[in-house]
Amino acid sequence: MLARNPSSSGKDAAPAAAAPPVGAHARVCLGVITGTRGLKGELRIKSFTEKPMDLAAYGMLTDESGGRTFVLKPLSMVRGQVIARLDGVQTVDAAAALKGTRLYVDRDALPQAAADEFYHADLIGLQAEDTHGRALGTVAAVHDYGAGTVLEIGAAGLMIPFTQKAVPVVDLEGSRMVVDPPLEIEEEIKKETVGDEA
Repeated sequence: MLARNPSSSGKDAAPAAAAPPVGAHARVCLGVITGTRGLKGELRIKSFTEKPMDLAAYGMLTDESGGRTFVLKPLSMVRGQVIARLDGVQTVDAAAALKGTRLYVDRDALPQAAADEFYHADLIGLQAEDTHGRALGTVAAVHDYGAGTVLEIGAAGLMIPFTQKAVPVVDLEGSRMVVDPPLEIEEEIKKETVGDEA
C-alpha cells in the first residue's frame, strides 16, 4: 500500500517496491523470490508488504498464473530480504528453480486501504489525463528509486512523481487519474504532442 506524498520531497508512508500488472486487479503481488539461502531449500524473497515478515499473513500465495499455490513460512530478515521456506521445497535445486517467481494473493484478502492510500494494483491500468483532459496513457508500473514513488505512464514511459501536487485526483471507480506534472515533464509532453501532430 502507498500514500501520495504531500510534495515531491516527501517519503512514502508505505512500501515503495514496484508491482507488475495483475489481471483485472483481482490479485496483488506481495513479493518476488530472488534466490536461495543455505543448503535446505530456504529462499530469499523481496517483500512488497509494509511489514516484510507479513508476507504470508494474508492467506494462500500463488504464482503469476494462479496455477501454483505456495504455503510459505517466513523465518528471518537478512539484508532487507525475507528468508523463508515453502512447503515441498527441501533442496537447493528445487529452491533455485523458483528464482524470479512472483508471489500473489487475492486482492480481497488484503485490508481495506485508508483514505488517500492505494495498492499498487489499484493504480496500474488507470487512465491518466492532464488537467486539460488530454489523455496521457495508462499507468504501466509503480517505481521507487529512493526519492519517493514514481508512476510510469503511457508507451513513452512518462515518469510522474506520485504526490498530491502532481497527481491531485485518483478516481478508482472511474478508472482514471488526473496528472498535473512538474514543469519539466509538462514541456516533455508538449514536445511529444507536437511531434505526434506533425
